[in-house]
Amino acid sequence: MARALLKIQRYFRRKPVRFFSFILLYLTAGSLVFLHSGFSGDSGQAGRDPLTLAENGPLSSESRGLGLIGRVFKDTRRAARFGPPWMKGNGQDGPAWVSAGSRSRGAKGKNTKETEDGRAKYIGCYVDDTQKRALRGVSFFDYKKMTVFRCQDNCAERGYMYAGLEFGAECYCGHKIQAANVSESECNMECKGEKSNLCGGANRLSIYRLELSQESARRYGSAIFKGCFRRPDNVTLALPVGAVIQNMSVDKCVDMCTEKEFSLAALAGDKCHCGFPTILFTLHEPEEEELCIHRCAGEDFESCGNDEYFVVYQTQVQDNRCMDRRFLPTRSKQLTALASFPGAGNTWARHLIELATGYYTGSYYFDGSLYNKGFKGERDHWRSGRTICIKTHESGRKEIESFDSSILIIRNPYKALMAEFNRKYGGHIGFASQAHWKGKEWPEFVKNYAPWWASHTLDWLKYGKNVHVVHFEDLKQDLFLKLKRMVLFLGLEVSEDRLLCVVGQKDGNFKRSGLRKLEYDPYTPEMRATIDGLIRTVDATLKQRKVTRVPEDYRPR
Repeated sequence: MARALLKIQRYFRRKPVRFFSFILLYLTAGSLVFLHSGFSGDSGQAGRDPLTLAENGPLSSESRGLGLIGRVFKDTRRAARFGPPWMKGNGQDGPAWVSAGSRSRGAKGKNTKETEDGRAKYIGCYVDDTQKRALRGVSFFDYKKMTVFRCQDNCAERGYMYAGLEFGAECYCGHKIQAANVSESECNMECKGEKSNLCGGANRLSIYRLELSQESARRYGSAIFKGCFRRPDNVTLALPVGAVIQNMSVDKCVDMCTEKEFSLAALAGDKCHCGFPTILFTLHEPEEEELCIHRCAGEDFESCGNDEYFVVYQTQVQDNRCMDRRFLPTRSKQLTALASFPGAGNTWARHLIELATGYYTGSYYFDGSLYNKGFKGERDHWRSGRTICIKTHESGRKEIESFDSSILIIRNPYKALMAEFNRKYGGHIGFASQAHWKGKEWPEFVKNYAPWWASHTLDWLKYGKNVHVVHFEDLKQDLFLKLKRMVLFLGLEVSEDRLLCVVGQKDGNFKRSGLRKLEYDPYTPEMRATIDGLIRTVDATLKQRKVTRVPEDYRPR
């Protein structure tokens, strides 16, 4: 045997080309055997696979091939969770690939409108018109990362009943669909953020009805309950549209004001008034709700107010008085920083400032995702002088002294660290995974970032030339007053009507939904001891500088 192998070795040594040819033939034969076993192993299941073209009788080679493709796509079908019904079928979570003889995609979509995914129900493809929108609530665009879930989440967070996607990247919210239904085949554009789902088409909306679950706001459908308010001195000026409604109910008044495109619906007995928040009706001084208790004629369990005290709801209509934005008309020689530790709400503050001033904000960095979400100043160099203020997380002396003044945002470090950790591993409004929270990343992150939270604030207080301190928690608590002071600090005149518009649209699209809050405290006792010490240091410095100290709700006792 050994002599025979030696002869073979000598033979191939003299003929190396033949040796490599033999190896190639061997590998080819092995591949063919492997493929054959793959087709054979699948033949028992191919008749049940959605991809199979023949339901009965022996399988053709084409059918066996499709069975193999079915195995390849198995994980893809499981991962695609949200989408129009034609991408779901047979109890699976992902796209159901149907045979050529099956119903058309449009017919299937119409037949499965009542199929729910637990959070939203797809109801169809609808016409949209730029002059007369099918869904007339808030809207937002993301030409890079739009997904079905993200659109649903944003609309549900604001209490809308419907979410619609268009052009693969646009999201519209509303309480009523004011357009005609069309064939499902016209909603044929893939979502920019997930190729496995469709997000409408050209002037076509893929619309979902949402299952609302709100914890923080009192709502009636998509209308937000604002409270009980005293009748304004001049109702006609404060709330310019009004009507007497037979069998009055909250629904009827909200619908009337929504159709007339007003953001406020005020119920006064059998009268319904519509308007916007203005200096004549600011909603700053709510009364005791008992003063508004008056049974609605059309609904026993609702309160419709009376002639002296109005029950007020905010409708789905977007207040456009604060939506226009532009660059500064002349370049500014003074550079104002909007400084904060990462995760302290800088993006949210930029949103508020842009709406309140009408001018774009800039950035020390460039974030393409923020540019795509409407922050047009993101592309300008931070020294361009065309933006009202410049976002920065820098904390070095040289960088701080580059600015002539600054708004310094300080946030509870426990919240800021978690927000930045979510951003780092989940994006601006996403979430870190449980694996990240429970792995080595979180302890390492706290160890490195917690000291930076303190040094960032201390450096700006020490080296900043003209620092206006804003506590994130105070801004949330009293948005109108704190934002007004920020606008004045920026050297601009304050439009109170514009500020009232901002208050009604304060969240923008930069707020995490809270649907994935941690069910446990990620901070260990050692972490808390360290962070509490840092808070005390910052608080003492603020007190020494005679500026607002850290809020009591997180100041260590």
